[in-house]
Amino acid sequence: MDMHITSAADHIAPISIQIWDAKYRLKSLDGTPVDVTLEDSWRRVARALAQAETHPELWEQPFYEALQDFRFLPAGRILSGAGTDRRVTLFNCFVMGDIGDDLADIFTHLREAALTMQQGGGIGYDFSSLRPKGAPVKGVGADASGPLSFMDVWDAMCRTIMSAGARRGAMMATMRCDHPDIEDFIAAKRQAGRLRNFNLSVLATDPFMAAVEADADWPLSFGGRVYKTIRAKALFDSITRATYDYAEPGVLFIDRINKRNNLHYCETIRSTNPCAEQPLPPYGACLLGSINLARLVQHPFTPQARMDEAQLDGLVAVAIRMMDNTIDVSGFPLEAQQREAIAKRRIGLGMTGLADALIMCGVRYGSCEAAELAGAWAGRINRAAYIASAKLAAEKGAFPLFDRDPYMAGETIRELDDDVRELIAEHGIRNALLTSVAPTGTISLVADNVSSGIEPVFALAYTRKVLQPDGTRTEEEVSDYALRRFRAQFGEDAPLPEYFVTAQDLTPAEHVRMQAAVQRHVDSAISKTVNVPEDISFEAFQEVYLDAYRSGCKGCTTYRPNAITGSVLEVKPAEAPPKPTAQTVIELAQRSEKLTGATYKLRWPDSEHAMYVTINDVEIDGLRTPFEIFVNSKNLEHYAWVVALTRMISAVFRRGGEVAFVAEELKQVFDPRGGQWSNGQYVPSLVAAIGDIIERHMIGTGFMAPRERLVTKLDAAPVQAAPLSGPICPKCSQPGLHKEAGCLTCMHCGWSKCS
Repeated sequence: MDMHITSAADHIAPISIQIWDAKYRLKSLDGTPVDVTLEDSWRRVARALAQAETHPELWEQPFYEALQDFRFLPAGRILSGAGTDRRVTLFNCFVMGDIGDDLADIFTHLREAALTMQQGGGIGYDFSSLRPKGAPVKGVGADASGPLSFMDVWDAMCRTIMSAGARRGAMMATMRCDHPDIEDFIAAKRQAGRLRNFNLSVLATDPFMAAVEADADWPLSFGGRVYKTIRAKALFDSITRATYDYAEPGVLFIDRINKRNNLHYCETIRSTNPCAEQPLPPYGACLLGSINLARLVQHPFTPQARMDEAQLDGLVAVAIRMMDNTIDVSGFPLEAQQREAIAKRRIGLGMTGLADALIMCGVRYGSCEAAELAGAWAGRINRAAYIASAKLAAEKGAFPLFDRDPYMAGETIRELDDDVRELIAEHGIRNALLTSVAPTGTISLVADNVSSGIEPVFALAYTRKVLQPDGTRTEEEVSDYALRRFRAQFGEDAPLPEYFVTAQDLTPAEHVRMQAAVQRHVDSAISKTVNVPEDISFEAFQEVYLDAYRSGCKGCTTYRPNAITGSVLEVKPAEAPPKPTAQTVIELAQRSEKLTGATYKLRWPDSEHAMYVTINDVEIDGLRTPFEIFVNSKNLEHYAWVVALTRMISAVFRRGGEVAFVAEELKQVFDPRGGQWSNGQYVPSLVAAIGDIIERHMIGTGFMAPRERLVTKLDAAPVQAAPLSGPICPKCSQPGLHKEAGCLTCMHCGWSKCS
């Protein structure tokens, strides 16, 4: 494909151009590019957002210049949708209306959710308003099925909706820590395939956290009735144990969220968008953009390295105006969402490239110095944003629900500088809330692979396989922006200083330190993942959540890798067993009357009945060798292809030799409708699940050696790009999925679960 490379594209990584072409470049229905160059995309967005101005011609160029060089990164919805005739919203996500505890109201909200996801918006819901399982339903003589049964309905709906015609929608489900069904909510994802389209978060209140610290009793109640009393510490153990095992649910400190909300006087927040950086009221909308700090560092890698604060202030002012205009030019799936957005004009300007900016300033991410510097930069962005919005209010008017006295009494407003508060008191403010830190995985890849959001660098360099037009794959190095800048300045073989660290080099406390330092200067919230080591003790893991709460964070999301989920580090190939001789192959073909084997139970969301996978072995030279495979189920939907698949696999087994490749090939198969999480591992298809069973069986019998991870450390040697391993991406079928800023992201193609 002709990429029409121009000056902007000449100086950025190939992966950036490829993802721009695949996700954000405007094309006609037949695939012909409308945006010939990156500059065309920037110009399209600038022109579209300038239309909200009285004199658009005065603002198109400043908007374009803010986008140039990837200095300001509007969220993907804006980059792909602004200035097109597509019927999509430019808002990333929404929190939907409060669900009434009534069947008609429940299904009204289900319809609203479907319409919102159809236009490309992710959604958040609080299911705490629904009566618990077993509660009486007056008038019909029945018991309630509980909120989780209705979450299953939402999950099924989401499976049928292609968000914006290109990808699955993302959903957040929250439940209060005192709801009678909270224990079932916490354990829901232990059941394979259940609620796989939801992110789950527990709404932890201040009284609950105090009860945890005191090891006190905790009542679970609904509608004024206490259904059960448990120990608060036991419930906290259940939450953290589930997260320790399979990374969900997250925890939201909901009282702190509401207490520190600028709009405390006119709204109550009960849920967030899917990645949790935007706590929102009913029908609240999430509009995002990020300042790319990595592009604003002067004199990088020298003692004089520093942030260009004047440029930062000016860029923030333009970005605030662009985002405010987006509210007026965007479409909305529902009228209620439009009314809410216009009434409060809430936006979420954040930052990305923080880790790269710290590296370029010679500061180690996670250190006290890094936290202080990150907090100062976040404070600078926050201050400039409030000044810009107050000046916009003087020009265009304050947001309609602005009420000076209660607004000025808010906690975050009281913490602003006196001159900023005076400006707001005089003119009001255009946007009720202004700052947020979102996951920027795909957008950061497009912006020359800068570090994502406020996350540390995940991998300094790795190799990816690129599919060529003739069907072959070539390998190319993908390296971090700061690493490439360092190499360009000091040479390819220059040893890396100690401040080049990655997520795997940090302690959980260092992650929390960075999140807390930035949160103090963000009026909304932050999407960040606290990566913890696989061998962390459960007690130390729990302490991460307590540390986050005590440090002033509004929530906490963790991820613990393990042997099942894999990692992005290089994998040593398993040593192949000796190849059987021709005589051995002949012997293998003769089946004995009795074979030794094992049967595995497999559940898949699309199948009502479980499948049972049986693998039988024969013994050759003391080694158990797979001989045949059968798959049985009451569900006949997949009967024909399952029989064909198992017969072909059995035929390969009987030929003997190195047959371990069968498992690897099957595990690469992905279903375009989406896979599922099972036992902490993302499985891209039913076929891949069968492949995973075969691999586990081969390892269990000793036919195949377990995979071993190579632990890499930075030292005086230059960093080497290594092939990625780990969960398979459902889009490009390559290993390398990782969790960053609360989202599952592919480092090869930029596919993301929730951004």
